Amino acid sequence: MGEFPERLAAVLDQRRKEGLYRHRLTLESSQGPIVCVNGRQYLNFCSNDYLGLAAHPRVVERFRSAAAQYGVGSGASHLVCGHSAPHHQLEEALAEFTGRARALLFSSGYMANAGILSSLLQRGDSVFEDRLNHASLLDGGLHSGARFQRFPHNDVSALEVKLESAQGPKMVVVDGVFSMDGDTAPLAALADLCTDHDAWLMVDDAHGFGVLGERGVGSTEAAGLAVSCVPVLMATLGKALGTAGAFVAGSELLIEGLIQQSRNYIYTTALPPAVAAASLEALSLVREEPWRREHLAQLIMRFRVGAQQLGLPLMTSTSAIQPLLIGDAALAVDLSNRLGEEGFLIGAIRPPTVPTGTSRLRITLSAAHSEEQVDQLLEQLAACWPVN
Repeated sequence: MGEFPERLAAVLDQRRKEGLYRHRLTLESSQGPIVCVNGRQYLNFCSNDYLGLAAHPRVVERFRSAAAQYGVGSGASHLVCGHSAPHHQLEEALAEFTGRARALLFSSGYMANAGILSSLLQRGDSVFEDRLNHASLLDGGLHSGARFQRFPHNDVSALEVKLESAQGPKMVVVDGVFSMDGDTAPLAALADLCTDHDAWLMVDDAHGFGVLGERGVGSTEAAGLAVSCVPVLMATLGKALGTAGAFVAGSELLIEGLIQQSRNYIYTTALPPAVAAASLEALSLVREEPWRREHLAQLIMRFRVGAQQLGLPLMTSTSAIQPLLIGDAALAVDLSNRLGEEGFLIGAIRPPTVPTGTSRLRITLSAAHSEEQVDQLLEQLAACWPVN
């Protein structure tokens, strides 16, 4: 068979035995509270479309009109001839919305995080990351060449000990909202600590941007932090805004430095201009319709109260991410499948995405959901419980 095929086959076989084999769903509809898979409709509780904007008529129409004007592809990287007016307008709008001097678009969150960290960090620097950071942050830190250290989840005291013994330039990197646990980073305490130790703080706000804060600016706004407290702010456009891509916002010096140095920015084709235009329209809806955040917050509270009354193993989260801790991977998959049979689409999250023994159902809520749909979910969870 050969070494590479044998190696791949062994990995796949082991994943099947451990209940960790993954399968893709093929949707036959747009994102929304109800989706179609294999000709059947499901109540969708596993999408990151937190504000229900992925199929919003205004966003869709803006995409169509921009595609008619600019085409469906950008044709080149930003530094060749792929940077179009919608890209520039979106960057300016994101900078203004987040209160930063400038913003820079990337094709994905993974590319943004890897590009930021590889550009800013050098050998001899120190980078400190929360143990539960997204894989893109961990990979970016590991591959940067800097001294890479993890600290226990949300443990400010443990981080302080590490910072005190570090020499040279230092960066602390965290998620604003942790994608698998749904809890938030103690940003105010982290910002104070970084100020005391002359360290830069970078926040990946993929799951907070558009959702948290009075205006929807995200985790940093919710924490009451000044712009100067978070020199590097990154967020994605494919979650609350419902489109695709990512951005980093910060000072003029930061953004210009990334434009000149980030290989992930320089050597990749720019996002389609129509996607940038659709993102701009989605950002307008975030500004104009605060009821979406308010309704989502009400649904989160409704779900948590109901789940607690049922005695379900809720993890600590006040975000749109509401994980139910199962533990065993096979049991999590079995429960996901049983819910699927009843018409509920909920993903089972297993290692290596989460630590061994912490497999879970990752339930996500959207402003597009109704109270009745959340109640239906609770009823079905009660019917499927306990897991055995």
